[in-house]
Amino acid sequence: MVRSAPRAVLTAGLAALVVCTALVTMSAIAFPQGYSPARLTWPGAPVLLGWVHYDAGWYARIATEGYSYTPGQQSPVAFFPLYPLVLHGLGLLHVDTFIAGVLVTMLCGLGALYVFTLWARTRADEDSARNAGLLLAFYPFAFFLYGAMYSDALFLLLIIAAFLLLERGQLGWAVLLAAVATAARPVAPALVVGLLARRLEWKHERGLKWSWVDLLPVFAAAGFVLYLLYQWKAFGDPFAFVKVQSAPGWDQKPGWRTWVKLRWFQGFSRDMSLSDGLRLVGHAAVTVGALALIWPTAKRLGWGYGVYTLAIVGLPALSSKDFMGMGRYLLAAFPLFLSLALLLKERPRMRWGVLATSACVMLALAAAYGAAEYVS
Repeated sequence: MVRSAPRAVLTAGLAALVVCTALVTMSAIAFPQGYSPARLTWPGAPVLLGWVHYDAGWYARIATEGYSYTPGQQSPVAFFPLYPLVLHGLGLLHVDTFIAGVLVTMLCGLGALYVFTLWARTRADEDSARNAGLLLAFYPFAFFLYGAMYSDALFLLLIIAAFLLLERGQLGWAVLLAAVATAARPVAPALVVGLLARRLEWKHERGLKWSWVDLLPVFAAAGFVLYLLYQWKAFGDPFAFVKVQSAPGWDQKPGWRTWVKLRWFQGFSRDMSLSDGLRLVGHAAVTVGALALIWPTAKRLGWGYGVYTLAIVGLPALSSKDFMGMGRYLLAAFPLFLSLALLLKERPRMRWGVLATSACVMLALAAAYGAAEYVS
């Protein structure tokens, strides 16, 4: 009996989670000198240690100590509150903060794959939905859905669920979920514009007239706005999270140098390591690939999703000084995976080649991440 697309993709995601967890664990044990904030509270190298690196320390700090802001220095306000709030809630139940972070990512990542496939079935046939789900499950940076203590899995689950509800005509619930999602990442404009555009297109497809109710997606910015108000009240600056990006070490100051990616070009040198070169080229390459898929997305899935993907890819691409992080940011551009599946529908050999190559790269990146290599 052939499994349904959601069940098949969930099974593939669970297998990927197990393999990636094994890889990051072995890497963490093999390279014990790699930085992990969890080492301060966990003796030795437990099973989940390899999933706790880099920004995990900031999320744990916010969850246990709250926010602070020091102008000109790296500060917790750079990170939006939803994910650490969830960790704080689990901490009240006496769950270790780092274990909570890993488990939340695992559960939300698998949930995101399942809900994504349900959404894909609203826009394409069963086989295409299954193929799209597999492309997402084995995307090179999908290991951020399988345990890495970052907010991407939670954010992805919420936004896909919001669009799924939108496709089912449940506008109010869609806006509510989206409002929660905008408290997780600073991309509220993309989500608001995407939901609004798709809602108007959805009504047009059904021959229905637009009304003031169709403007409800503007309230999806509520989570974002509430965080601005919090920063204003607590630190006297509603845009502290933007200003702190200019701090030494982050060096993400808004301006033409960032917009034209001057730091990306300056990153290349004769004595640069192979890993640095691959990192610079890899993130730029996936960004260009995502931009190339925006027009096919608009043609196959509708202009609403075209607008959304343009915004959700364009905002971080423009604000990044060297494309770093784009690999995992592009997880939020979920319609692109269905567009790619539709493009490869009549090319099964190429599709399997893409899936195999992507899965191998994902496993290699997961192993590198477990060894505390900065991959995204």
